Amino acid sequence: MKRQEIKEILKSDAIGTTIKVSGWVRTKRESKNVNFINLNDGSTINNLQIVADVAVFSEELLRKVTTGAALTVTGELVESGGQQAVELIAKEIDVIGEADPDKYPLQPKRHSLEFLRENAHLRYRTNTFSAIARVRHSMIFAVHKFFTDKGFFNIHTPIITASDAEGAGEMFHVTTLDMANPPRNEDGSINYSEDFFGKQTNLTVSGQLEGELAALALSKIYTFGPTFRAENSNTSRHLAEFWMIEPEMAFYDLNDNMDLAEEFLKYLIKYALDNCAEDLKFLSDRQQQEEKDKPQDQRSMELLEKLKFVAVNDFVRLTYTEAINILKNSKPAKKGKFKYTVEGFGTDLQSEHERYLVEKHFKKPVILIDYPANIKAFYMKVNEDSKTVAAMDVLFPQIGEIIGGSQREERLDVLVEKMKAMDIPLKEMDWYLDTRRYGSVPHSGFGLGFERLITFVTGMGNIRDVIPFPRTPKNCEF
Repeated sequence: MKRQEIKEILKSDAIGTTIKVSGWVRTKRESKNVNFINLNDGSTINNLQIVADVAVFSEELLRKVTTGAALTVTGELVESGGQQAVELIAKEIDVIGEADPDKYPLQPKRHSLEFLRENAHLRYRTNTFSAIARVRHSMIFAVHKFFTDKGFFNIHTPIITASDAEGAGEMFHVTTLDMANPPRNEDGSINYSEDFFGKQTNLTVSGQLEGELAALALSKIYTFGPTFRAENSNTSRHLAEFWMIEPEMAFYDLNDNMDLAEEFLKYLIKYALDNCAEDLKFLSDRQQQEEKDKPQDQRSMELLEKLKFVAVNDFVRLTYTEAINILKNSKPAKKGKFKYTVEGFGTDLQSEHERYLVEKHFKKPVILIDYPANIKAFYMKVNEDSKTVAAMDVLFPQIGEIIGGSQREERLDVLVEKMKAMDIPLKEMDWYLDTRRYGSVPHSGFGLGFERLITFVTGMGNIRDVIPFPRTPKNCEF
């Protein structure tokens, strides 16, 4: 008999039929005559209750049915008198993988997220992390569907690169040299000409620059790949390895870019609401339970309400300068409530400032544009005032910035001067400058950190909980 998935069984009307299921035991409850076993195979947040008559099965077999054990069960599907619609009256039970109850870490109780991070190789088996995994999959599919339906082409940009797209310098080095005894130049520096690639190389921080090359031939492309930052940060918002979605579009100005970003985010949120309802309901309940002891003004917006908040509201658009004026005149600024002071033009806005604009002032998602040139990357288009660049940041409730992007500087002379001013090596970036020499056009793009999106959609408070195996300072397990 072919195994059926629990998700399909719970939706079926096959009452009275004999079926076969496999999965892992979440909980077992014993009574005098019957054992009730909650079985889950990962296809859904919901369990299938197995009813095992103690007169039918040996005590030795039922003793092996413990939390975490893997079973295959054949039996009759019947209507249930409990909370679930159906249950399975077991006729055959095969324990195909035992789990020593004295050693199995995931007991049928509430575990802290910190404990589950330490056991990340097993945390998929919990309701919380199986729900996150299913939501993450749905968002991956939605990303590809959105761009494919709009005529974009997916481009695989390199993971190993010799360029630093952000100019931050916080990159992981890639080398085959013996670092205990590397070849050296006369001045004592490492001679990377003897390395595998003949030069110093790193793990990429962004696929944008290579994406621009493709966009200036294919018009509309997007990348979706791993990126790496060697930033020694242990905050709830940072990972050393994460995934980025980066569309690049020829013939798009900043307004086109904002329109696409807003449409994209609303599409993803609506897709989650339409296709992940059971998992999102569970995650919402989890969040509310976790925050029940917090003061009302410190609790998060209810998850489904927050997602609908983004899906139904038009995003407010305003300049960075307008935002600075709003922040400087706000009650938190006047009462000294902001941790980071808003000094004026040139202030690098922090998450608390971004959240104030979204959650308190406008009560809508916000897109800020026209940032000071000296706090943004070299590739952003210089505006006519020569002080600002055509940058944009999309701000969401609770997490602040979720998308960063810009219209790219298409003018060769302006780009070269900016690169010189920021000490970007022209010779090493000559391939990039060729796109401005030969058939340059106005073009734009943005980056969406995928884990930041999943943090928002699932309501989790720490980005380490929305990626299967988090890579952070001093942590590279599993």
